[in-house]
Amino acid sequence: QVQLVESGGGLVQAGGSLRLSCVASGRIFSINDMDWHRQAPGKQRELVASISSAGITNYVDFVKGRFTISRDNAKNTVYLQMNSLKPEDTAVYYCDALVRQSSSSNYAIHWGQGTQVTVSS
Repeated sequence: QVQLVESGGGLVQAGGSLRLSCVASGRIFSINDMDWHRQAPGKQRELVASISSAGITNYVDFVKGRFTISRDNAKNTVYLQMNSLKPEDTAVYYCDALVRQSSSSNYAIHWGQGTQVTVSS
C-alpha cells in the first residue's frame, strides 16, 4: 500500500557525483523521518543520513561534508546528493520512510528496493 522507489544510481569514477531520489507513493497520510541506508557486499546495512519532516538532518561521519540529504514534502520525495565519491561508497543504497497511512494509524517503516551505486578507482 506504500511504495518507495529509488532512482539515480549508476557507475561513476572516484571524485564524481550522483544524485539519488526516492519517491513514496500509495496510501500516505503523513511521513515523518526519511533516511538513506547502504549495504556493501558482505557487510551489514548501515545508516547514511536521515532527515525529519521539519528538515533536520543527521549524517554518519564518513559522509559528512560529501553527501547532502534533502526532501520535498509536497512530492513525498527524499534526495541524496553524493559528491567526492570514493570506491568505498560502492553499495546498494536504500531509502526508508516512517509513514502514517491514516489519521488513526501508527507510523510504520517502509523500504525501497534499492539502487546500485558503483564507484570505480
